[in-house]
Amino acid sequence: MNLIELLISFIISFGLLMIAMVIHEFSHALVASKLGDNTAKYSGRLTLNPLAHIDLFWTILLPLTLFLTSGGRFIFGSAKPVPINYWALKNPKRDMILVGAAGPLSNLAFAIILTLILRFFPLPGILISITLNLIVINVILGVFNLFPLPPLDGSRILMGILPEHLANRYAQIESYGFFILLGLMFLGILNKIIWPPVMLVLRLLGIPNPF
Repeated sequence: MNLIELLISFIISFGLLMIAMVIHEFSHALVASKLGDNTAKYSGRLTLNPLAHIDLFWTILLPLTLFLTSGGRFIFGSAKPVPINYWALKNPKRDMILVGAAGPLSNLAFAIILTLILRFFPLPGILISITLNLIVINVILGVFNLFPLPPLDGSRILMGILPEHLANRYAQIESYGFFILLGLMFLGILNKIIWPPVMLVLRLLGIPNPF
């Protein structure tokens, strides 16, 4: 793959990734708003405008680095976290679980919808390829964010489940979570945790192994 082909492939893959991320972040903001916290709404995050959700590292540098180092075979990233005011929620303990789960579940639900479209509607070959890639990206994003390490959504769910004193202790690692996550990624440990459930979901959806 030459440089121009690689660039075109990145633009397409990045566009699909942005669709998945916008759905993810919008869902967080929407559920939080419905449950009484309008912080995300007033911060301009209750929108499908991708520009509102871009983070320099997670949205641009990480996807570009992964794409180039994998020779165009892999792209992944995330948006900047949606601001949530725990105490503004109607039922903070329960609602934090719902807000945290909204993003990953929206990606998985979107993947299911796309799978049904592929199954029941005839599409041109190029659209089939694009839809398959979008399904895979949504599944990866959904599963990845369920990992219970701050700042990922799984940590919000876990903190909502844990007793208050344990949740408070667990929340203290959030300032180190970003660096722990990067370490797990570059050591390859995160891949061993994330890929098995990703492949399981894809098999359940009947999606061929893309790797």
